[in-house]
Amino acid sequence: MRDYAKEVLEGSPRAAARLISWLEDEDARALEHMERLYPHTGRAYVVGITGSPGAGKSTLTDKFTFALRRQGLTVGIIAVDPSSPFSGGAVLGDRVRMSRLATDPGVFIRSMATRGYLGGLAKATGEVVKVLDAFGKDIIVIETVGVGQDEVDIIRLADTTCLVLVPGLGDTIQSMKAGVMEIADIFIINKADRPGTDQLYTEVTSRVEQDAHIKERAWTPPVVRTVAVEDQGIDDLLQAVNAHRQFLKASGALEEKRRQRTRDETLRMIHAEVFRRLYERLTANGQLDALVEAIVEKRESPYRAMQDVLARWLKE
Repeated sequence: MRDYAKEVLEGSPRAAARLISWLEDEDARALEHMERLYPHTGRAYVVGITGSPGAGKSTLTDKFTFALRRQGLTVGIIAVDPSSPFSGGAVLGDRVRMSRLATDPGVFIRSMATRGYLGGLAKATGEVVKVLDAFGKDIIVIETVGVGQDEVDIIRLADTTCLVLVPGLGDTIQSMKAGVMEIADIFIINKADRPGTDQLYTEVTSRVEQDAHIKERAWTPPVVRTVAVEDQGIDDLLQAVNAHRQFLKASGALEEKRRQRTRDETLRMIHAEVFRRLYERLTANGQLDALVEAIVEKRESPYRAMQDVLARWLKE
């Protein structure tokens, strides 16, 4: 049997790709390799780029990665695509747009389909971050599929979250309603050569100032203007990300953020495994169908059924 964990640690992109595919497919073969990779994680810095569809996230990711490469840093890119309604696979538009990076050995790009998973990410995104971390990438950039009221999971994974806004799309009003303004460590006004940029800049900075009065925050999100297609403002974005990283380190917030992330992740893994085992047990002997029948006929309540199932499982 191939030792994929060892190959990933030695820098094999093929082994990393295979392991990521297993993670996406929830293949049990990934587990033992992830256990061995875990001690080698925690070194990479994770940057999330999120925003409405059409905001230019892929172009920003492309230019931002080039800027990181000029500094000699290696980069892993996780581009979360919407699933095809026909095949269930990723549309892979981002990989096409980042074709120049695909030939750079210092960059590993992986497109992931959401497969119906909500939150703006794919279900296995967190595990893929660990693979790329152990793989030796200095910076991992996660580009979300989009952003909305319920699509803010990026803050669970990213050390720095960048929210991309565009003049003329009504992003500000929409974001304020949805509450996504709260997830941003850095605001990016992309396509800043368009009319309405100054108005959007004023609206966002005013909102940031209002939030500072309402809720005290040690970090005030900067607002960066970019024209990604013209490579304008990318150095300012890089400086803003570095400043946030230094702030997190100096304040101890980075360690606390990652501790909380580990806690949440551990609880999610336990929850998922408990559910998987219970589901397998209930469906293997027909218990679930019998329970549903009893509940439908009002001979049993779902509340009592839940307590009885858990009590029996815990006793054993």
